Amino acid sequence: MRTYDIIKGPIDTEKTNLQKESHNKVSFEVDPKANRVEIRKAIEKIFEVKVQSVRTMHVKGKIKRRGRILGRQKNWKKAIVTLMPGSRINFFEGV
Repeated sequence: MRTYDIIKGPIDTEKTNLQKESHNKVSFEVDPKANRVEIRKAIEKIFEVKVQSVRTMHVKGKIKRRGRILGRQKNWKKAIVTLMPGSRINFFEGV
């Protein structure tokens, strides 16, 4: 698996912003087949930071409704990456 295929993108919510500011944790949507070691190496290579720990979880897709038709969003995998003290990832620099 290629490095840029493992990390699909950052998750930007109020909760993840609070985690980033207070605990130096960053959340990403990752490939469901990737393990913690692969995620750690990908983050360190792409963003050039040191990773302290990686926690992963599978998120079940929600059931959505369009009129009388029920649908389901896809299941996905989430990784919460704790960075070493002094390391920082800025996604929206200068915005």
